[in-house]
Amino acid sequence: MNRRNFLSLTGTLTGGTLLLPNFLFSYGSQKNLIIGEQCLVFIQLNGGNDGLNTFIPFDDPLYYDLRPKIAITKDDVISKTKGMGFYPALKGFAQMQQNGDLSVIQNVGYPEPNRSHFRSQEIWQTASDSNKYVNEGWLGRYLDLQCVTHTPTAGINIDSIDNLSLKGDSPNSITVKDPNRFKIKNIKEETGVLSENSSLDFVRKVANSVLEGSEEIQKALTKSTTEISYPKSALGKNLEWIGRLIKGNLNSKVYYTSQGGYDTHDNQLVIQNNKFKELDGAIYSFYQDLKKANLLENVTIVVFSEFGRRVKDNGNGTDHGTAAPMFVIGGQNRGKVIGNNPNLSDLSQGDLKYQIDFRSVYASLLKEKMAFDYTKIGIKSPHLQGLF
Repeated sequence: MNRRNFLSLTGTLTGGTLLLPNFLFSYGSQKNLIIGEQCLVFIQLNGGNDGLNTFIPFDDPLYYDLRPKIAITKDDVISKTKGMGFYPALKGFAQMQQNGDLSVIQNVGYPEPNRSHFRSQEIWQTASDSNKYVNEGWLGRYLDLQCVTHTPTAGINIDSIDNLSLKGDSPNSITVKDPNRFKIKNIKEETGVLSENSSLDFVRKVANSVLEGSEEIQKALTKSTTEISYPKSALGKNLEWIGRLIKGNLNSKVYYTSQGGYDTHDNQLVIQNNKFKELDGAIYSFYQDLKKANLLENVTIVVFSEFGRRVKDNGNGTDHGTAAPMFVIGGQNRGKVIGNNPNLSDLSQGDLKYQIDFRSVYASLLKEKMAFDYTKIGIKSPHLQGLF
C-alpha cells in the first residue's frame, strides 16, 4: 500500500470505534494551531446550484424572458437591493445581509469552464487551472506549510467521504461523520522504538495522529454544548457539530461540510425550494449559535457550488452552466454585494461570463483571515479587495 492510499484509509473515519494495534502509541501532544483565533468553514453545494434563482436579477426583463417556466416572480423576491434579491426561502440569508454579516460575490467562476460535476469540483478543490491536474487540495497545501509540526485536527471534514480540498502530503486533517462516535481506543506500547523501517514508522505516526485527533475532538465536545435549536437535517446536524467543536476550542483552522442535490435538470422549483429551506435553516442556526457565543467575528463561512446553471431554462429545470454567486458570512466581512449584476444580454454559448475568479476569493481568505501568503500554494490570482 502506498503512502497516499494509507492516508486515505486512516484519515476517513465515519463513526464507530477504531481499535489501534498494540504496537501503536501516542507520540506526544501537539501545540494548538491558532492565528488570531480565526477559522474558515466551507459549505459546498454539490450538483451545481442555480445561482440566478438564488440571488435573483428580478429587475432584468431578460431573466423572465429566458426563464418562462422557472423564474421567481418579482413580488416573491425578498431583500431587494440594486436590482437583486434573494429566493423567498432564504430568509436567514436576507437577515444576515441586512445585519451586515453577509457578502455576496457575483459572477464567480474561472477561465475555460468545465461543465462536468467531478472535474469542476476538482478544479475548485485544488485551485488548479482548468487544463491542469493537481493531486493535493488547496487547503491541504496550506496546512502542509502552516503546520510546521504535524497537527492532526488542523482541518476537520464532517462527511462520510474525504474531501480533496484538504488532501496534502501530511495527514493534517480528519474526516468524520459523527464526532460524538469518533472514539479510538488508546493503547500505548512501552517502548518508543518500532523498527528502523522509515515507512513503518510513518504508518505508526499516521495512526497515532488519528488517535490524537480523536482525543482532541472528544475534549472539545466536553467543553461545549448546543444552546441554539438546529433543524433536524443532515446539514443542520453537521453545522451543529462544527459549532460544538469551535466553541470547545478545538482550534482547527478549517472545517468543511457539504449539501447535495442541486443538479436540477428537472422539477427545479420544488427541489430547489426544499434544498434552500434546509440550507437556510442550518446556516442561520449556525450563525445565531456563533453570535451568541461571541465567535462570529472569528469564523468565516463560505458557501459555494462547483458551477451555476444555464441562463435559459430547459422547461422545468436548467442544465449545467458556469458562473454563479458565492456567499461569505461572518469573519467581519463588509456585508457588501461585490461585482456587477449578471449580464444576461452578453452570454458565452448561453452561459454567464465569469467576472471574479474563485481563486481570488481563496486568496483573500488566506491573506486577510489566515495571515498567509497565498502565492506559496500556487495561487496566482490577486486577492479580492473589499471583502474584509
